[in-house]
Amino acid sequence: MNGLTREFPDQANLGFDVLGAAELAASLFAAADMSALSALLIEHAQRVMGCREAILVWWLDGRQDPNAYIAGVLDAEQDLLVESALANPDQIAHSADRRRFAVTLVERHPVGAVLVASNERGLTDAQIRWALPDLVHSSISNALEKARLAEAVRRLEQAEKLQHALFAIADMASSEMDMPDMLRGLHQIVGSLMYAENFYIVLYDGDKDVIRFIYYVDAEDRRYRDPNEEIPLSRLENGLTWYLIRDKHPLMGDTEQLLQQISGPLRIIGADSPDWLGVPMMSGNEVRGVIVVQSYIERPRYTAADQALLSFVGSHILTALDRKRAQEELERRVEQRTLELTAEVQERQRSERLQATLFHIAELSNTAISLETFYAAVHRIVGELLDSRNFYIAVLSEDGSELQFPYFVDEHESKPQPRKLGRGITEYVLRIGKPVLADMSIPESREVIEELVAAGELGGVDPESVCWLGVPLVCSDRISGVLAVQSYTPGVTYTARDQELLTFISYQIANGLERQRAAAALKASYAVLEQRVAERTQELSEQISVRERIERRLKHEVLHDSLTGLPNRAYLRDHLTRALDRRRRNPDHRFAVLFMDLNRFKVINDSAGHLVGDALLKEVGMRFASCVRVPDVVARLGGDEFAILMEDIRGNEDAVRVARRVCEVLEEPVRVEGKELYTSVSVGIAVSDGRYTGADELLRDADIAMYRAKANSHQCFELFDERLHEEALHLLDLEGELRRAIAREEFEPYFQPIVRLDDASVIGYEALLRWRHPERGVLAPGAFLRVAEANGSLEAIDWQLYKRACALIPQLLAAGQYVNLNFPPLHFRAADLDTRLLELLRETSVRPEQFRIEVTEGALMDNPEQVSEILDRLRQAGVMTALDDFGTGYSSLSYLHRFQLHTLKIDRSFVTDLVPGGGGGGAAVVRAIIALSQSLGLEVVAEGIETEVQREALQVLGCRYGQGYLFAKPKPLAEIIASRM
Repeated sequence: MNGLTREFPDQANLGFDVLGAAELAASLFAAADMSALSALLIEHAQRVMGCREAILVWWLDGRQDPNAYIAGVLDAEQDLLVESALANPDQIAHSADRRRFAVTLVERHPVGAVLVASNERGLTDAQIRWALPDLVHSSISNALEKARLAEAVRRLEQAEKLQHALFAIADMASSEMDMPDMLRGLHQIVGSLMYAENFYIVLYDGDKDVIRFIYYVDAEDRRYRDPNEEIPLSRLENGLTWYLIRDKHPLMGDTEQLLQQISGPLRIIGADSPDWLGVPMMSGNEVRGVIVVQSYIERPRYTAADQALLSFVGSHILTALDRKRAQEELERRVEQRTLELTAEVQERQRSERLQATLFHIAELSNTAISLETFYAAVHRIVGELLDSRNFYIAVLSEDGSELQFPYFVDEHESKPQPRKLGRGITEYVLRIGKPVLADMSIPESREVIEELVAAGELGGVDPESVCWLGVPLVCSDRISGVLAVQSYTPGVTYTARDQELLTFISYQIANGLERQRAAAALKASYAVLEQRVAERTQELSEQISVRERIERRLKHEVLHDSLTGLPNRAYLRDHLTRALDRRRRNPDHRFAVLFMDLNRFKVINDSAGHLVGDALLKEVGMRFASCVRVPDVVARLGGDEFAILMEDIRGNEDAVRVARRVCEVLEEPVRVEGKELYTSVSVGIAVSDGRYTGADELLRDADIAMYRAKANSHQCFELFDERLHEEALHLLDLEGELRRAIAREEFEPYFQPIVRLDDASVIGYEALLRWRHPERGVLAPGAFLRVAEANGSLEAIDWQLYKRACALIPQLLAAGQYVNLNFPPLHFRAADLDTRLLELLRETSVRPEQFRIEVTEGALMDNPEQVSEILDRLRQAGVMTALDDFGTGYSSLSYLHRFQLHTLKIDRSFVTDLVPGGGGGGAAVVRAIIALSQSLGLEVVAEGIETEVQREALQVLGCRYGQGYLFAKPKPLAEIIASRM
């Protein structure tokens, strides 16, 4: 509690009237703050009411004002009086000896005030209330409300200040400031929000297990911390910074509080501080550093808000560090790349100059009028690249015995005469076939020359020469001379790069010399070359003719069937496209497409073999080709499918006439390898129409008509007309309706009970698919299943059925009952079918024993290994499997053993003709199935029971369970529930 206590002399007077109360209220209203208001009210209590001691206790926002001035502390009795006054605000609370009282001036909602005073005068409650009228209460309430609002404004200003500081921190972290300046700026901002006189930031390198103090300011410890110095973390073991990095959570408080937050003993490093706050700077789950503030003086303690602020600053410091590192790395890479590029540019420029030089020399070798002109031009070019004031070219004579100097420029000597090969340095280069650089200003080089002279390899070197460089002139692996430069000027020498440059140039000079010598030989070879060119031209002409024949053959193979030699689908589509283009230009142009498919070809191919089948296709192709005119096209589309394009027809009767002819040519048997093969053809005809825009549309409609003809055993051809067009459109519409039905979830399960045959009690249900069509009502699968299979939407429909059925199972089933759902083969192509199904059961709270799947033998045969694994995982999870339509397929006993089935369902075809006593055509099959099931421990369910006769016959044969219209038709859940009532 907060309050203000004053004591005044005992000579106070109770002479108090209404005017005095108004003056008191006016003074209270005018009080600057709660401290002044408290002083006025306590002065009034002591002067007017004669109370020696008085304390005013007040609350802001339901709690005692932490900013109030406290001049006294309540003792235990005063504290009890305050609580009693608050409990009964309409009454005045007195102490047991009535020497003290407490009166509620403002109730605590959310501000409040209570006056606690001594009662030396023995005032009565009426006198106390007379001395503290309602006007005083309202003035105090108003002052408290103003104080509360002022506190709220102060908090908002603080929040705004905090937000501005956080924005400034974020801006600074993303700015281009240097790191030290940025850290100093962050320190200033943090210091404006909290006490941060002592502040340091540490970065931690987990790979090296070292830290760096990148920023350090401490009033007690003023030593300099090098931000680049790496300090092993072990030196700070058991210190607070060490715990921040190791434990990865903030620490805050004095030493005693910190001891409770750390995971081990504490080692005080540096001066101890009464208040300490540190937070780790985290990147994911990795500590990248810490940020710490501490106080060496007594002051308000650090708070959770201060901790959150430091965490925010730490995250932005990491961002800035990462950004600075990335920028420094980028600058380093840019600088490195710049140096590399500079070197590359310089090398490229040198290469370009060298290339230009070589090109110029090569050009001179072809354009120079004479060798003297060529040598002088080469000298000028070399002079642009290195010092060549002394330059000469020496070449061997034709017989190789003499050294000649066709070009010689020297500051000290004149052009020498030809000489026999001796021991000069030029001859030395000729002997070793390598460049020689003799820099007499370098002791090592001079020693080498002196050693060669001493060994007799050299006769000596001109004593005035400072540096000599010579390279051999090599052409076609033959040394023909030497190119040399030398310097007589101290400080002017040649380098290895000059040697490399001169070597390059020497090749071009040697080539130029060789080119001059080879000019005559080249002219002589022209005649031979022209003869060879003529011969090669003849060879190329023959090769081109062969290639053209190959291209024509390849083009024919690409557009024709390799077996029959007829045009293929690509050829036909190309001609159909041209026919459509012609019709668009001339609407009177009419044409037709006949699509043909051989009947029973698969039987012939499988029974007689592929070679016989191929021979049959060749013969059929020739017979079809004999039925058309020259402009028409007969094509084999693939397998046993053929097509005919008829151009320039007068009407449908022309196409019908050819169709009949095609059917007639196959009435005669085809003789292959001594066998007479009989086959027939189904023909679909599509006649050109304005609605066709592409070749595939014509082929599609002809294909539809062909399948209609194949279904009609009395006619071998069918003309695509408006009726077939409408049927095709209907199928297209049905596909669209199916997709919309899936989106609107119009598919639902109908349930048919599975019963005991003796008393017709229900043991389970089979969920059957139904489509609640918005216009056509409830549709059975026969109305849409074929289309769903064709367009690939059957799987989505089935899973919609499974989800709806599982959602209804809790309402449908009684104890011990189950629901069967049919799973066609396509579902078992997904290896995770069991996972998806068990997840559905968990989502709908269906127990595995309430759910069974029905499969056909076709599903088991499609991928036996994968299906066996899926069924085994489902069985282990508690989901049983029933084999549907048993007896109509392969009925392999190995399947019953391999797939560990639970139930066999006898197909309705064996139940239909059962009679009492176990007779009828299917009785033997049913009896065998039941006996087999009993021996394997399988449950048997008979399907399609429609009469009592069938029921009785099944019971006689030992069948216990069944389903069919005799017991109930498939119904929705609502009807089943209604029938139970």
